[in-house]
Amino acid sequence: MKIYTRAGDSGETGLYGGERVHKDDARVESYGTVDEANAALGVAGAALQDAELRDIVTRLQSELFVVGADLATPLKREEQAGKSIVPRVTAEHSAALEGLIDRLEAELLPLTNFILPGGTPGAAYLHLARGVLRRAERRTVSLLHERPDDTNAEVLKYLNRLADVLFVLARAANARAGVPDVPWTRPE
Repeated sequence: MKIYTRAGDSGETGLYGGERVHKDDARVESYGTVDEANAALGVAGAALQDAELRDIVTRLQSELFVVGADLATPLKREEQAGKSIVPRVTAEHSAALEGLIDRLEAELLPLTNFILPGGTPGAAYLHLARGVLRRAERRTVSLLHERPDDTNAEVLKYLNRLADVLFVLARAANARAGVPDVPWTRPE
């Protein structure tokens, strides 16, 4: 299979199932930004020193492929096919993220002030990935406003929770490396 097809040279791309849309379509913006977040997570994972945290990041990257496929496949496509075509994000995915947050927070000191993105390189990259993920979340809100009956709303809940996970992962990366979080101080 060739990496280039030339099919997108006119500014359109194909969704799963063959529908052609403009590359700036809300659906493409949504899953494209999820892809950016996944790439940022790859950078974060490469910078993490802690093997367990790296494994968590790799698992989250795999889950983001499910998110991307879910966003790229309109619900009506499955209705037309009469069967499930791609894995879908469910409430159980978000619940698992909440369990991960609870487990990681148990090893952290409680926050007493806002923190700046930083600390170890791995933590800083996790914060960057969180920022990209928040943009993916905003793009998904736009998609849900535009096509509420054709988009899985569970994706939005998952993205919101995943951004929280990345914040806690960044704090855990710092704590496990013995590097304090960077406290925010009011500029003079």
